[in-house]
Amino acid sequence: MSEPGASPANDDVRPELIRAISLPLLVLYGLGVTIGAGIYVLIGAAVDQAGSYAPSSFLLAAVVMAFTAGSFAELTGRFPKSAGEAIYVEGGFGWPWLTRATGGFIVLSAIVAAAAITLGGAGYVVSIIDLPRSSVVVGIVVIMGAVATWGVLESVTFAAIFTVLEIIGLMIIVVAGFWTNPGIISRLPEVFPPLTDTVALSAVFTTSLIAFFAFIGFDDVVNLVEETKTPQRDMPRAIIWTLLAATLIYFLVVSVAVLTIPHADLTGTGAPISVLFERLTGLSPLAISLIAIAATLNGIVIQIIMASRVLYGLGNAGRIPTVFACVNSVTHTPLISTLLVSVLVLLLALFLPIDRLAEMTTQIILIVFVLVNLSLARIKLRRDPAPEGIFIAPIWVPVLGSLTCLGLLAGPLLI
Repeated sequence: MSEPGASPANDDVRPELIRAISLPLLVLYGLGVTIGAGIYVLIGAAVDQAGSYAPSSFLLAAVVMAFTAGSFAELTGRFPKSAGEAIYVEGGFGWPWLTRATGGFIVLSAIVAAAAITLGGAGYVVSIIDLPRSSVVVGIVVIMGAVATWGVLESVTFAAIFTVLEIIGLMIIVVAGFWTNPGIISRLPEVFPPLTDTVALSAVFTTSLIAFFAFIGFDDVVNLVEETKTPQRDMPRAIIWTLLAATLIYFLVVSVAVLTIPHADLTGTGAPISVLFERLTGLSPLAISLIAIAATLNGIVIQIIMASRVLYGLGNAGRIPTVFACVNSVTHTPLISTLLVSVLVLLLALFLPIDRLAEMTTQIILIVFVLVNLSLARIKLRRDPAPEGIFIAPIWVPVLGSLTCLGLLAGPLLI
């Protein structure tokens, strides 16, 4: 008889993932991986390109995401397995090589993102405490890897606490903005470009690719489907609520930024949120810097969790070596997958130039989203029966999801 957790071959003896995640934790997990390092640095870049119309770019990116979110909401009911995108693409196309490629894209994007976030978090820490950057990088990855290994309920709860801190920091900015500048409400129409202004519309469109990066992450929720208490009911709700909440927060924060602070002040700093926080509240930027550190730590642990669940799902489906599907009998987490992801994150953060790869993350995710939407469209055209009681999206949802993602991919080449 094999040791528990040693091999996934015997379903009677091997430990399994446990269903411990509720809807509130799912939503907080989704917000934690969506909101975070992105919005804390993206405002400056978005304002630099779109000026006062930057909030509209975030709304456009949200619309593009909405169609794909609808596809994910249905697919998570049809295929309630970890390694979500890879499993969905296999269900639509049935090509093992494309399944592996999709899973590889998702894992790569998560590892690169986690490494980039680690470097960003280390920068904040070094600015407060005089320590060697490499030592801080090692310490961050080791601690966050340990949290991800600890147990899914514990690690998702940890992420939820940090997510609340992130949201509080952003909402302080929103409240302070409207409190100190009540006229913002009447000026909100200024953030929408005139439909006759082709230059402004073009700027909004090109900037939406930057804004799109800030929405990447809602889809990571599906990789916890095997650890969710009632996935059929809660998973579609978590996807939709995460996207709606993130859109509202982004629109309000960016609107307050462009309507209260000179644009040059936002584009001339690497920490626009800190500038915004200090100007609106009169408080030291140290407070928001600590929240930014919390946001980066949160992003790292969530990316590690997500990438390890994709490897687990692919191993469990036999698409990669089954050793990656081994679940530890104590933590009930995919220990080997989690350790591998953590080591790769550490290596990238310490030794490789990842700026170019980080810029490619959006393009990689858009390609994956195109494949996911096309998979659901094929499934619907084949009239594959759906499990009873799941969320069903109209066929135009995956069709428009594919077209809008392709539009964002091709847009910079055409404009």
